[in-house]
Amino acid sequence: MRKREKFIGLWLSDTEYRHLLKQCALSGLNTSALLRHSIMGVNIQPRPPDTYATLLRELSAIGNNVNQIAYWANATKGIGKTEIAEAAALVRQAWRMVKDAL
Repeated sequence: MRKREKFIGLWLSDTEYRHLLKQCALSGLNTSALLRHSIMGVNIQPRPPDTYATLLRELSAIGNNVNQIAYWANATKGIGKTEIAEAAALVRQAWRMVKDAL
């Protein structure tokens, strides 16, 4: 059984139709979903780039590495210059990845 029982046909000019398709491409929504969101007043955001998933995985891995360094430093009650440099390099790498993605 359908969730939505009402159908509305809609006539658009060529300009309106191109704009609708452009908005669908930007948001990642199909035309029906985009129109339903618009009617309900939902703020439609652009779809994040495909590189974001990869970026989040990389940032998670970097965060895990930094946490391991911090755990080791707390367990041994000390940390050397090498470990500090490694943690700083990981943070710089994360910052570059975020900056490049934007």
